[in-house]
Amino acid sequence: MESVRCGAVEDAVISPAPIKPACLFACLPQTLLISTTEGTVLSLLSMSVFGPVVKIHPVVLASICDSYERRNEGASRVIGTLLGTIDKHSIEVTNCFSVPHNESEDEVAVDMEFAKNMYELHKRVSPTEVIIGWYATGFDITEHSVLIHEYYSREASNPIHLTVDTALQSGKMNIRAYVSAQMGVPGKTVGVMFTPLTVKYVYYDTERIGVDLLQRTRLTPSRTNGLTSDLSQVGGAAARVQDMLTTVLAYIEDVLSGKVTADNSVGRFLMDLVNKVPTISPEDFENMLNSNINDLLMVTYLSNLTQAQIALNEKLVLL
Repeated sequence: MESVRCGAVEDAVISPAPIKPACLFACLPQTLLISTTEGTVLSLLSMSVFGPVVKIHPVVLASICDSYERRNEGASRVIGTLLGTIDKHSIEVTNCFSVPHNESEDEVAVDMEFAKNMYELHKRVSPTEVIIGWYATGFDITEHSVLIHEYYSREASNPIHLTVDTALQSGKMNIRAYVSAQMGVPGKTVGVMFTPLTVKYVYYDTERIGVDLLQRTRLTPSRTNGLTSDLSQVGGAAARVQDMLTTVLAYIEDVLSGKVTADNSVGRFLMDLVNKVPTISPEDFENMLNSNINDLLMVTYLSNLTQAQIALNEKLVLL
């Protein structure tokens, strides 16, 4: 772009050269070329198998959707900063926060001071999380996206750009991640090429509870569901384990009968699983389980007794 102007005030205004209405949209095989008189944006539509794998946690997607639902009146999209960790082969997005901004046809204003203050606060809580890129709701990459990406390029090395189709333009929430690279002839028209990356969804064990709860809301007409008790969660986990064991046994029987060709990788996983199971007799296992249950019941009884004693003491003090 011809000019990028960042002021040292609360709102930094990033102004491209006026974009002429006469833009050329040339659809090429597996590419989308957006060309203006001042610059070019090249976005590869086919998913790439090269580059790092982007791993996204559920809390990030929930935060982006919440920011979109709470956006200011008249705002077409929201943007924000992505936080996470980077290793040699993957980028893990573990957190994010929205950044106030205003867009018009010829400029975009981003509150950079707010973004810096929020990042400083996040570092106090999670020092290992660093800025790895930014997100925007919507399906397309625009000229304004190039300018915002240029700002994040000064905050992080080779940042990623995550797009989340919260408007469900294609009938589902498409989530894509990109990295950018400069292209063009020196001294001539300069453009930016956005290459898509492979996106995977991962979660911590603690996040699995929330994900399962959200999944259950799809089966209720009111789209609401309450939290289950600890005993229900244990029963559900045991049922899932039983279903997985049934699937494994069915696969083994099909292999032994010749219905399915044996897969060496699956066999190695099953061997590791069998080796991790301790060798213990049913009687010893039952005694160990009963002992642990008795200990748990004793702790529960003592905690209830302590709670009752504290409540009684409070009432006696008020007399």
